[in-house]
Amino acid sequence: MKQLRLGVLVGLFAAAGVLSWAGARLWSSVDTLPGVPVAAPVVLALIAAVLLATALSMRSRLRAQRERRPGAKGVDPMMAARAVVFGQASALVAALVAGLYGGVGVHLLTEALDLPARRDQALYAGFSVLAGAAVVAAAFFLERILRLPDDDEGAPAAPAAP
Repeated sequence: MKQLRLGVLVGLFAAAGVLSWAGARLWSSVDTLPGVPVAAPVVLALIAAVLLATALSMRSRLRAQRERRPGAKGVDPMMAARAVVFGQASALVAALVAGLYGGVGVHLLTEALDLPARRDQALYAGFSVLAGAAVVAAAFFLERILRLPDDDEGAPAAPAAP
């Protein structure tokens, strides 16, 4: 499984932002720009909280297992793999959604702040971008917690078979 790359997430965020900004300008020219839902930052913040709670739980279980505490619960490898996949998928989707709302937010900030409802939507869009960044940060933290040590580090070289 490949690790998350910040460059891919930033590129996805930027591409979605530019496309949504252009789409928002086009939609706004016919006065039918849909609103930014209030639930967008809430849902992203909940996903970030779940990822962070998972990472902290896994970290404490791994620490207890490493210290050989009596009664320590181990981490099931399949559960760890599922958590990493969930984190990676969440980070990709959050980068896309944050870019989408970021582009709409930039459009609202530059052209539509004269209406109070549009100011509120620009605020919701900004909170969505922040919550998306929190999801990405939590996914990187989870991935770091559950990373396996490299096999090449400190392992003696196996002798060649004759």
